[in-house]
Amino acid sequence: MLIAADKFKGSLTAVQVAERVTAGLLRVAPHVRVEALPVADGGDGTVDAAVAAGFERREVRVTGPLGTGTTAAYALRGDTAVVEMAEASGLQLLPEGEFAPLTATTYGSGELLRAALDAGARTLVFGVGGSATTDGGAGMLAALGARFLDADGAPVAPGGGPLSTLATADLSGIDPRFAEVDLVLASDVDNPLTGPKGAPAVYGPQKGATPDDVAALDAALAHFARVLEKSAGSRAAECAQAPGAGAAGGIGYGALVGLGARFRPGIEVMLDVLGFAPALERASLVITGEGSLDEQTLHGKAPAGVAAAARAGGKEVVAVCGRLALAPEALGRAGIRRAYALTDVEPDVSRCIANAGPLLEQVAERIATDFLI
Repeated sequence: MLIAADKFKGSLTAVQVAERVTAGLLRVAPHVRVEALPVADGGDGTVDAAVAAGFERREVRVTGPLGTGTTAAYALRGDTAVVEMAEASGLQLLPEGEFAPLTATTYGSGELLRAALDAGARTLVFGVGGSATTDGGAGMLAALGARFLDADGAPVAPGGGPLSTLATADLSGIDPRFAEVDLVLASDVDNPLTGPKGAPAVYGPQKGATPDDVAALDAALAHFARVLEKSAGSRAAECAQAPGAGAAGGIGYGALVGLGARFRPGIEVMLDVLGFAPALERASLVITGEGSLDEQTLHGKAPAGVAAAARAGGKEVVAVCGRLALAPEALGRAGIRRAYALTDVEPDVSRCIANAGPLLEQVAERIATDFLI
């Protein structure tokens, strides 16, 4: 039995999900061998998943999205590091109810990447998602040695909005070690940088951006890409349209054009890094899941990736979730035989969130009854 589930956002971490499911299973089937492999798709929780799989947690002081200091973590095993941009530049670092869509910076994400390099990492898995920022990765690149100047030769202020004043960009000072490492951009989204499906339009409102802010950010990021063309050539325009460029407020773009990153779906990367394949071989049944199983799940989220890999390995998959918004046919196409929702036990959503742990144990008892007895 293999538990490979993501977090239930707002209630349980992926590690806690695995603990609760394990407790419920063993209550009904105490002799079953259960292996837990908490997973993530590159967004918040990615470092925790790596640590649960045996990576060492490292902490460093960096610049938060509002420009103040914060402590961020990355995970290291051998010469492989898992770096989560949300640790340095995530929404969860903002005071409750406070947003800064035009001025939040990814500078700390650059500092976090540099710390991983300093620790000896030569493969960097850069998980991007859950950002407070829409600066195209300009802050990250500045932290790593790039220079972004306005018409007066002064550094452009932090954030996506001020990029509208950018006159010249110089990437030549970026840490040369990035030419020698394998930087994998791990994301569950494939949006371009700008346009109707770009970072500002799709994700800006989640970060407090008004319609006027979205328009300003989209124009500023388009201008950013045009200026970068002068220093990085046509590749800058190509990267702006590449899958993943719009991830995490465009930090994907910065990683692609400035750091030589290669894009891979986040869950595929993480399954490789976490050692999913050998764990799958040992399993007879796989339990995956996340807080809400819905249409988004089918487009690169962790449960879909786990189910696809398990199906390829000939293993049966069931899912746990807080809320289920997929028909059985859609689940079947994704490789999930059955889904068990907390709302099946407790229809009140607020109570589900407040009591997610005990309810998840009850759901796991049902899975044990259905599949293990």
